[in-house]
Amino acid sequence: MDNRPSFELTMIPEDTPDPVGALLQLNRRFAIPEQETLDVIRHTRKFLPVTLERNIPRDAVAFVEENRFSLPGVFLAVKPIRRYIHNDYATHLLGYLGAISESQFDATERGVYGPNDFVGQYGVEKTYEDILRGVKGLKRVEVDAAGRTLSTLGVIPPTSGQDLALTIDYATQKAADEAFTGDESLGAAVAIDTATGAVLALTSKPSFDPNLFAYGVSREDWNGLVSQEFHPLNNRVIQGQYPPGSTFKPFVALAALEERVITPDATVYCGGSFRFGRRSYRCWKKEGHGTMNMKQAIIQSCDVYFYTLGVKLGINTLAAYVKEMGLGAPTGIPLEGERGGLIPTTEWKLKNRKQAWIAGETVSCAIGQGFVLVTPMQMAVATAAIANGGTVLTPFVVAGKAGGEHPSRTVAIAPKNIALVAEAMRGVVYEPHGTAWRLKLEKRPYQYAGKTGTAQVIKMKQNEEWEHEKMDIRYRDHAWFIAWAPVDAPRIAVAVIAEHAGHGGDAAAPIAQKIIDAYLSGHGYPLDLPVPTPTPGPAEGVTPTPPPAPTRAPQTAALSSPPPAPASATPQETVR
Repeated sequence: MDNRPSFELTMIPEDTPDPVGALLQLNRRFAIPEQETLDVIRHTRKFLPVTLERNIPRDAVAFVEENRFSLPGVFLAVKPIRRYIHNDYATHLLGYLGAISESQFDATERGVYGPNDFVGQYGVEKTYEDILRGVKGLKRVEVDAAGRTLSTLGVIPPTSGQDLALTIDYATQKAADEAFTGDESLGAAVAIDTATGAVLALTSKPSFDPNLFAYGVSREDWNGLVSQEFHPLNNRVIQGQYPPGSTFKPFVALAALEERVITPDATVYCGGSFRFGRRSYRCWKKEGHGTMNMKQAIIQSCDVYFYTLGVKLGINTLAAYVKEMGLGAPTGIPLEGERGGLIPTTEWKLKNRKQAWIAGETVSCAIGQGFVLVTPMQMAVATAAIANGGTVLTPFVVAGKAGGEHPSRTVAIAPKNIALVAEAMRGVVYEPHGTAWRLKLEKRPYQYAGKTGTAQVIKMKQNEEWEHEKMDIRYRDHAWFIAWAPVDAPRIAVAVIAEHAGHGGDAAAPIAQKIIDAYLSGHGYPLDLPVPTPTPGPAEGVTPTPPPAPTRAPQTAALSSPPPAPASATPQETVR
């Protein structure tokens, strides 16, 4: 983004003998709402300019100049205006400038803003408004009793705001924006650095053009945005709260390993359903998976195995561990409006639903359904915590000191258990019957680890069957995929949700692959490198050796300046 000059049509009413006549003359070329403008004039302090039209084109400038002698008090002012060069590129991250509201103007110290100023209203533009806006200049003038300027006594020049270097990687962000294709492309994707938490890409679909706001959004455009069924102004990465489906299972496995309710080589038989009380809970595979240990259950996403773990753990114990991994609470990313999701407990239900917890509800929660809700940002942070060996990061979007502090914490989960789950997630892509097996068909110079998920939007009755493609799009399942790469030296963690798109392996995993490819191909893993032979996983029941943790700069260094980019890195996006 950058700034460019624009022409504004303004009027000083006290210098205009006939404001109504001037408006009539101007409306030969413009469409200025007469009554609304006259109301603004009546409520504006004397001898202050009133903006009639912003960002007027060159031919309109010529019209005003040609008629300026018959339009006393009407003049053109040149003002900088924000230009979003790439239109809807990273819109929900960058945000936009918009006209200052009356309440915002009244709430700020006098002199900070003018009544016609534009201020950050969304995203980075809003969060870092104080840094970006600079300081207004000041001109001291002598006026007469009527308020007319007689002379200038002194001028203090304005001070420009700071430039901000964002953490996003241009190629990675572009890939994320373009990965959602088609008329029904809905969802969100976010990628973060597994060692620092720096946001590498953030996209939410549907999107919008922030230039609509940079020029002063019209009532028609605003109504069009807010009335759209799928809410393009919502940042789904931090505000969308979804059931995680099977992407929740690795975190359930961590809880079970830590509580020792099951061992890695202990097995559960899946015959296609799980009987609990008077109800039977189905596995997604009707005929069942047979005998499953933990690694196999994650690779093949066996519901019955995780139903069993949920009952053994109980909802409160399960909740404590998944919260430890960063789910069910805001991540702390410095963007306004982040939602917390929901990891239910017995206490929560009693307080919010005035009902006791039913044991069967734990069964549904154990596969990421029921009351469980997460945001894509939370899933990216939790995935990075598995990739990096147990560190929950605070995601951030501005590099250097201006970005503030972004603390991290080490989870209270044994590294060997994290390594077991990490190896199983590698198997989701590379081992037989893995639910993301399609990713290995296209050879890469690195390996992924991940987990697919399919989350129901509406509840199915027992033994009910639906044809996904014949359903109203609003009721179709969401597709999830969480992943990191490379497996042996993690650099990037990704969470993708493709709303109403069906199965995670079919719809969400290819999006994640494009994002990871875009980042790693520019950071030491070009796609034309020789493809390594996949390393077979360890024998069942054998604890794998944990992958080496990524090298971390000391925390003090990370807070003072961003790490140097590799020579092959693409330029960072800069907000000016």
